[in-house]
Amino acid sequence: MRALCVLHDARSSTGLIGDALSDRGWQVDEFLVVPADQHDSPNIEVSFPDSSIYDLLVMLGAPWAAYDDAGIGRWLTPERRWLSRAVAVGGAVLGICFGAQVLARALGGSVARSANPEVGWVRIDSDVPALIPAGPWFQWHYDSFTPPPGAIELARNAAAVQAFRVGRSLGVQFHPEVTTAGIRRWLDNAATTRAHPDVVDPVELLAEADRQAVAARGRADTLVAGYLDRIFPSG
Repeated sequence: MRALCVLHDARSSTGLIGDALSDRGWQVDEFLVVPADQHDSPNIEVSFPDSSIYDLLVMLGAPWAAYDDAGIGRWLTPERRWLSRAVAVGGAVLGICFGAQVLARALGGSVARSANPEVGWVRIDSDVPALIPAGPWFQWHYDSFTPPPGAIELARNAAAVQAFRVGRSLGVQFHPEVTTAGIRRWLDNAATTRAHPDVVDPVELLAEADRQAVAARGRADTLVAGYLDRIFPSG
């Protein structure tokens, strides 16, 4: 089985999700949307690969807004169409944070600025804990999605819907893939911490990541196993 992990920016990583797929014998390929040297001018043209040669598309996070058609629309609009076509022909998508938001938009949902941004380790209310444990999961988002028509909401908290399912696809607002190294890469973007000093505490984020490391790997493995067993095979 072959998965394509779409990394929207060079600071992202497949992390624990890539590990969990590889551990199950999957071939994990990567596709980078915005190269590091284009990070400050990300509105570039991108040709997405043929989705039909992959069994699963894994859409990772991004530092941009999934509704910023003016700032990243030259690739965001084609990506939405690409995902819509893939799902329409029975393809499977696992969307993570920004990836879940783009998936929601691609299927007729919406994304907007959230009144309750979440940065840090957060517990959620899950209808299917064997698929999506209550956490805590790492969150880093200032926007939230409204699931598309016909979606089944699977998890939530006071801040936002946290997971939805459409056919063989699953979108989650949190970051099951994240590791301490991954969080450190995001924190190296000093502009982020300066812009949000009220919600971003770098020292505490990294300390808690270290404390959660073993459990986070287990939760990511549970999510991948649950997705592959419960959602991926279905129509």
